[in-house]
Amino acid sequence: MYITANRPPGRALLRSVPANVLALGMVSMVTDISAEMVTAVLPLYLVLALGLNPLQVGMLDGLHSGVTALVRLAGAHASDRWRHRKLVAASGYGLSALAKLGLLLAGTSVGALGAVITADRAGKGLRTAPRDAMISSSTPPDRLGQAFGVHRAMDTLGALLGPLAAFGVLAATGGSYDAVFMTSFCVAALGLVLLALYVRDPRTTLAAEPPRIGTAVRAIVGDPAFRRICAVTILLSLVTVSDFFVYLLLQKQLAMTPGLFPLLPLGTAAVYLLLAVPLGRLADRRGRVGVFLGGHVTLLAAYLLLAGAATGIALLIVVLVLHGTFYAATDGVLMSAAGPLLPEALLTSGMAVLQTAQALARLGSSVAFGALWTAWDARTGLLVMAGGLALSLLAARKVIL
Repeated sequence: MYITANRPPGRALLRSVPANVLALGMVSMVTDISAEMVTAVLPLYLVLALGLNPLQVGMLDGLHSGVTALVRLAGAHASDRWRHRKLVAASGYGLSALAKLGLLLAGTSVGALGAVITADRAGKGLRTAPRDAMISSSTPPDRLGQAFGVHRAMDTLGALLGPLAAFGVLAATGGSYDAVFMTSFCVAALGLVLLALYVRDPRTTLAAEPPRIGTAVRAIVGDPAFRRICAVTILLSLVTVSDFFVYLLLQKQLAMTPGLFPLLPLGTAAVYLLLAVPLGRLADRRGRVGVFLGGHVTLLAAYLLLAGAATGIALLIVVLVLHGTFYAATDGVLMSAAGPLLPEALLTSGMAVLQTAQALARLGSSVAFGALWTAWDARTGLLVMAGGLALSLLAARKVIL
């Protein structure tokens, strides 16, 4: 009888990932539990509790996904210029945590709710680029796809647990949204503590002070390869329907009870968790851009299914699998594709430029889809977006491959 000395593949994978990436992944996981507790109940809260129409939901969702663009570049430039990426990221995590308390005070006021969502997303805008830059600086270039995949997998584990926590709190409190918001704040505060204790900001030797923000942006977008990635990202994001609407469409087609709605993101998160690392490693071996475009092909398939006449559990499973595959193939992969194109002195700012472009495009997409749904119906809006996505994929192939 022989005893093997080989370690389990999962343990070997974790050993190959820098400790700082794992620490950042832990912070993101805890923070995402907090964020997804709110995100899981917010669409239904807006529609059922506040009675908003699809256009109003689209405008608030545009704030939710796009307001990050207002602060992302400034936050990224500050972290590059001051060389304190951890401090800038911490301020973003702290602002988002405080916004959870703001939800308790907003009540049913749409204006106040919009202000709180703006603050929450501003916090996300401050932290995202410095966090991704710390991941990139902590990782050898040939393992960036794997590192971002592991980080996104840990982040997605939080996205998996967040809706479950929201479902549990709602069940235990008789449907109290305030209880969800308060619990979410406590979890977000824990994430901030973990960041302070365990994350380090990798120090690199830079030849000179980073340029001013206008000069930095011009230098970043002056690179043809980076400019092509930005153009393709904007093109595809303009025809990407937000998660808010995907889950509302599933709830509508399947006639799900409101109490089960917070569980819908679980399917997406579970698939993302399973595929983020394998697809990240595939991107390292076979090409990151191809995997990124392939993810959008799966999203197109999900839209066509949702726009069809199918119903039942099969529709639910297939759409959520496709939706999760889309995120696993695009989220971390996009950042790992952009990172090697950027100089170290402008790494955070460069990632922020790309993320800002994506956020602004998705803001426009949310408002456009909400307007299409309000003016006609959800199916028409979805078919328009699917057609736009198909054409965008054809154009993207010519631009970037």
